[in-house]
Amino acid sequence: MAARVDHLVTSGTFSLDGGTWEVDNNVWIVGDDTEAVVIDAAHDAAAIEAALGGRRLVAIVSTHGHDDHVDAAPALAAATGAPVLLHPDDLMLWKQKHPGTDPDGALADGQVITVAGTDLTVLHTPGHSPGAVCLYAPGLGTVFSGDTLFQGGPGATGRSYSDFPTIIDSIRERLLTLPPETVVRTGHGDSTTIGAEAPHLQEWIARGH
Repeated sequence: MAARVDHLVTSGTFSLDGGTWEVDNNVWIVGDDTEAVVIDAAHDAAAIEAALGGRRLVAIVSTHGHDDHVDAAPALAAATGAPVLLHPDDLMLWKQKHPGTDPDGALADGQVITVAGTDLTVLHTPGHSPGAVCLYAPGLGTVFSGDTLFQGGPGATGRSYSDFPTIIDSIRERLLTLPPETVVRTGHGDSTTIGAEAPHLQEWIARGH
């Protein structure tokens, strides 16, 4: 059976730099009826475990270390035995939420995670955070962009550890070079495509947010 993409939305808070905001997060599950990978264990480990439906969890992949994307990761790992993977450049963000602990493994640019016969290639896309990554699944015609690229523009860069020129470089060099029909499944909000976003790069640069 070919891999499929399941989706649920979980709700909670995002806290950084002394502020806290209510957020809804996309949780993506890639797999078949036997095994799966979770991309961003946000807010509600029980809901994510229920969505897995008893499938073997291969890994919990964190697109970045902001607390709304990793807050449920340790509980989900404890419940399933799956390792939590994070790019090491975001360890300082992880430790703000989970002090005294470390993820189980490190993500690296070009690393391939295979689930249900489908390859997810790690693309290091810093900017929203230093260790932000996207996961490209050419076999599914999709990229999981975390908070790097949204419908309508790049992820936020107004808080600690983020940088606007860096996120623009990441999007230009790592994402807009993907086939235009590639579906962009984002960390929050609606999906889009590379082809829909690519024409607006210069507008984003001019806007400079």
